[in-house]
Amino acid sequence: MTEVTSAGASPSGLFVTLEGGDGVGKTTQARLLEEWLAGQGRTVVRTREPGGTEVGVLIRDIVLHHRGDVAPRAEALLYAADRAHHIETVVRPAIARGEVVIQDRYLDSSVAYQGAGRVLDADEVRDLSLWAADGLLPQVTVLLDLDPTAARARLDADDKPFDRLEAEKHDFHARVRSAFLALAASEPERFLVLDASRPVDEIAAAIRERVSSVL
Repeated sequence: MTEVTSAGASPSGLFVTLEGGDGVGKTTQARLLEEWLAGQGRTVVRTREPGGTEVGVLIRDIVLHHRGDVAPRAEALLYAADRAHHIETVVRPAIARGEVVIQDRYLDSSVAYQGAGRVLDADEVRDLSLWAADGLLPQVTVLLDLDPTAARARLDADDKPFDRLEAEKHDFHARVRSAFLALAASEPERFLVLDASRPVDEIAAAIRERVSSVL
């Protein structure tokens, strides 16, 4: 079994992740949190999975934009490969320097999307992800929760082509949402669950309050 370690290798370093289905507003909230922390004088590294490194950009293109099928287990392994490189080369060094890492998606997305969405074994996917990340967990994980139908309406309004996961059917996204909520219920000390239909400013204020409590 993979050992889980705290992100706080440095007393002042902080690891915050944002999770949720497609179209819930993670990118917006990551940007607002970054701006607020920078205004507090903190050095912030804002990143994402997949795609937070040069290697990750190549993997992101495969898992999200490859036109052919990618077998579910291969997909899970590709995400794990991205995670292993990203955590080793970007996230852990930033935490060790005492910086704040704000990350769009992490291992909870793998459990939700590949575990529940692709109907793989969720525990195996989580263990694979923890092994890839050498047991690293964030101090705070913000889950932006939204009904998949409402989330799809947001994506439709953006008028951009869907990636492979965004294009999946309603049942897939319903399984993903349920998995995220189950993960949050199992680790309430790490997760902050917020209704993503609330005004953007209200959500941002709630996130700032939670992050302030662990700084």
